Amino acid sequence: MSYVVDGTGAARRVEILDELAPEAVRDVLELLARAARVDGQQAVSEQGRLQLRGGPREGVRHLLLHEDDGEGGRVLAGYAQLEETDPVEAPAAELVVDPEHRGRGHGRALGSALLEASGKRLRLWAHGGHPAARHLAQVLGLSLFRELRQMRRPLAGLALAEPVLPEGVTVRTFRPGDDDAAWLAANAAAFAHHPEQGSLTQRDLDDRKAEPWFDPRGFFLAVREEPGRVEPGREAEGVRIAGFHWTKVHAAEQLGEVYVLGVVPGAQGGGLGKALTAIGLRHLAAEGLPTAMLYVDADNVPAVTVYERLGFTTHETDLMYRTET
Repeated sequence: MSYVVDGTGAARRVEILDELAPEAVRDVLELLARAARVDGQQAVSEQGRLQLRGGPREGVRHLLLHEDDGEGGRVLAGYAQLEETDPVEAPAAELVVDPEHRGRGHGRALGSALLEASGKRLRLWAHGGHPAARHLAQVLGLSLFRELRQMRRPLAGLALAEPVLPEGVTVRTFRPGDDDAAWLAANAAAFAHHPEQGSLTQRDLDDRKAEPWFDPRGFFLAVREEPGRVEPGREAEGVRIAGFHWTKVHAAEQLGEVYVLGVVPGAQGGGLGKALTAIGLRHLAAEGLPTAMLYVDADNVPAVTVYERLGFTTHETDLMYRTET
């Protein structure tokens, strides 16, 4: 693919790949780390960073923007990821430009390439909602579509009422391998309205279990065990998961996260979500973490209200823009 030179004198090209070579993965991760240090948060989500590694992913493409270094070589100046896995919604994307290469039109070039690759149907995340990202969305003709809030609360002096579980429900921790299929089914049911979370596969779960932060001690399942209905030695098949609270520890930031909290249909409305929230927060506090965080859609008023009553306040906001449909 030939270079494109714009009015600023910047020579660049954008490559679209289904899979990244190991050295390209390394370069992208280093670029993301540099940008995060400057911007204060990651430009590409955890899911996007996981999808960089481990070979090709169905429906995922990578855009690499290289700039001529003036000496016959090129440097990676920007990266974008396009995910086309939602059967209904437009493809979703994230992008980042290296802080040392900003102000040269690279963001617009990546955005234009994403629009072309997606057939002019695009949803684009702007993590942190920075003014430059908002301006880029406007230039690309995208409209604000979704607001995702990061909320936080201190854990010091945490005072929560003793969790009360519905009759017949007990809480235990996740058993890797044994509980995988049952949890994936429960997650799909609890988040049927939320394609990003509800569509997690075994590969997605395995990716997370392989991460250094994974700790089953902080992954709580509310279950109705029915061992009498299965053969001995296959007790895991007799587990019905009513709800779950998967917590996560960001060790470097000393943050505990309400990572995934869900209650399956049929078990909602009985206080199980509130009990699971309290159990997870107590666990994070017991780990000595000073602060808890979570993500919630701004238009999910009932959930926002519950979290505010638990002492959470908005820390920052991620914005999603999309083409008009």
